[in-house]
Amino acid sequence: MNISALFIRRPVTTTLVMVGILIFGIMGYKSLPVSDLPTVDFPTITVTANLPGASAETMASGVATPLEKNFSTIAGLDSMSSTSSLGRTQITLQFSLSRNVDAAAQDVQAMIARSARDLPPNMPSPPSYRKVNPANNSILLLALTSPTLPLSTVDEFAQTILAQRISMVSGVAQVDVIGSQKYAVRIQLDPNQLAARQVGIDDVVLAIQRGNVDLPVGTLNAPNRAYTLVSDAQLTNAEAYRPMVVTYRNGSPVRIQDLGTAIDSVENNRVGSWFNNGRAVILGIQRQPGANVVEVVDAIKEILPGLRAQIPQSINLEVFFDRTESIRESVHDVQLTMIGTIVLVILVIFLFLRNVSATIIPSLALPMSIVGTFAVMYLLDYSLDNLSLMALTLAVGFVVDDAIVVLENIVRHMESGEKPYDAAVKGAQEIGFTIVSMTLALVAAFIPVLFMSGMLGRILREFAVTICVAILVSGFISLTLTPMLASRYLRPPHDQKHGRLYRFLGRCLDGMNSAYEVTLAWVMRHHVTTMLASLLVLVATAYMFTVVPKGFIPSEDTGQILINTEGAQGVSYEQMVQYQQQLAAMVTKDPNVEAFFSSIGVGGSGLTGNTGRIFIKLKPRSERPVVCSTSSWIESCRSLSADELIRELRPKLARVPGIRVSLQNPPVIRVGGRLSRSLYQFTLQSPDAQELYRQGYLFEEKLRSLPDFRDVGSDLQINNPQLEVVIDREGCVRRPRILKGLPLGLDVAALAAVRSWTFHPSTIDGHP
Repeated sequence: MNISALFIRRPVTTTLVMVGILIFGIMGYKSLPVSDLPTVDFPTITVTANLPGASAETMASGVATPLEKNFSTIAGLDSMSSTSSLGRTQITLQFSLSRNVDAAAQDVQAMIARSARDLPPNMPSPPSYRKVNPANNSILLLALTSPTLPLSTVDEFAQTILAQRISMVSGVAQVDVIGSQKYAVRIQLDPNQLAARQVGIDDVVLAIQRGNVDLPVGTLNAPNRAYTLVSDAQLTNAEAYRPMVVTYRNGSPVRIQDLGTAIDSVENNRVGSWFNNGRAVILGIQRQPGANVVEVVDAIKEILPGLRAQIPQSINLEVFFDRTESIRESVHDVQLTMIGTIVLVILVIFLFLRNVSATIIPSLALPMSIVGTFAVMYLLDYSLDNLSLMALTLAVGFVVDDAIVVLENIVRHMESGEKPYDAAVKGAQEIGFTIVSMTLALVAAFIPVLFMSGMLGRILREFAVTICVAILVSGFISLTLTPMLASRYLRPPHDQKHGRLYRFLGRCLDGMNSAYEVTLAWVMRHHVTTMLASLLVLVATAYMFTVVPKGFIPSEDTGQILINTEGAQGVSYEQMVQYQQQLAAMVTKDPNVEAFFSSIGVGGSGLTGNTGRIFIKLKPRSERPVVCSTSSWIESCRSLSADELIRELRPKLARVPGIRVSLQNPPVIRVGGRLSRSLYQFTLQSPDAQELYRQGYLFEEKLRSLPDFRDVGSDLQINNPQLEVVIDREGCVRRPRILKGLPLGLDVAALAAVRSWTFHPSTIDGHP
């Protein structure tokens, strides 16, 4: 059966089919999302539980353990890890790639409800869960600063106007507020005044709860009118709290202003963010899976002028980091590479065929195959990324082979004297089976990649499918469009007049054939030498494979550097701010840095108060200072890459005493559900906690002594300074007032019953 004959006899049908492929391909290309790498959704859920004032050991035993016991029964759970710190526990659940994250979230919610009876009853709120994707970094960072307004006011506009409006943009998954400074009234009590008036902490708490309510009052009906009753029972500032009556002593009211003071403050005053050395609130925007990154960012930037008009002019809203800048550049470079590849392939075809019409006919298979692939990519929910475009670039050399083979066989019949139509029908029939076998053989070469399992298979699947689709489309084009065009527009060789270029190229090809004949004859005469040379190449290839550096994803300069900082365990917030500002001052002096923001405190990825981070945005490569270096007698000048800048910054930042820094070029794909200060992690497990702590410390010290490792750190922090309170229980029984308020925290009056204080010191890098 001659499939090509149908399309040769019906050129209009063939043309309409090709036009349909072209139209749907262009539509698919315009609808494809743009990204740097294929979208890989890791089914990961984080569960967070809070119990203010509880130690890390209490959180681990009383909160994390009951939750972990129930989470371990969920189907499809690959790994589970938890981190407990002062008053907070975070459990990371990573499921298999085949597990639906929505279904897993329902199971997690059910297990949280089952664990409720085993959790401490005084938790302020039940544990909450959140679906996260470790590979999904923020696509846009916005910085809000104000030289006059307090940060609580800036945070209010960020939370109520900016974050809510940006979350409504199509493709936005969530907006994280980094360094949030929510307004709150902070009441500071004087222990001496409490003791003198015999007022407990719980008395003050109950008075605040009773005196600050927002409940419906009701309505007042009159014969001719109805009134809605509104009260001002809810207090909104510190001034309103000061005259609040806590209790009565000797017939006189005891007010908050008698026991201490009330100040306007924020909920968490141990968290801070800075943008270019000024206090700021940072908005981190993440996209939904499969959304077009470029379109989402463009849509957000389009509404920014309207958002700026809704906030006070004293609040500065700046775009700090735009991830699409590197994505646009990388995709643009790959597109230029693919276009250059197409041009070179067409030139090579013309060089050997030396005929314009004979060059155009097989060359049309290139754009048609690529455009047709775009339509299939859209149906499969793929994206335009570096891997899919690289697959199309590699396919350029494959898709043109089938068309050239068909064309050469048709030309062979035309050289024998047959007419173009008969030669096309006969030539296509003879070569049809060969084209099918060639196409399937090329596709079969990528089938193992297509069926790779795990995360690597998920990443490379789009690459394999794209190149297979391009090859299959090219096979169809070669059996339909190529013979049809050859039957209409290809002229017999003896009817053509050849110019000087044709004759010159012919002499060049004849010279190449002669040189090939000479070398082939030499190889055939010296077959032993040829085999030894082949064996030598094989051995050299095997050796080079062992010595070449290996990795998962190449390090890419995306214009960003992440610095994780860690102070001594138990360091105060004020001291940590000083350390962070010293590091920021060094970062500011680097001419390669365009902007940066830093943050410290408990919240987000930080579970302890002695950790922080500095996110650096580098200048574009073309704007970075040029550094010249001399190697032997060759002098080269170029700008430094992100990895080279890290090597320069590391010794400078390490000079700051009292704080440890680790620098990294954020990977394009983040593997694993836990975020760490480095790219590689070791996990130690033991049923004996004390033995685990001891071996963990020794293991960390051994790793630090190895010359191949840098920035070695541990999330085990057990040397935090502690004050151990030993209570005289018999004395408390004799004076029951001392125990008043213990459920909310140790009453100040109980200090009279303390027998001893124990202080555990802490050092980091030899600095106390």
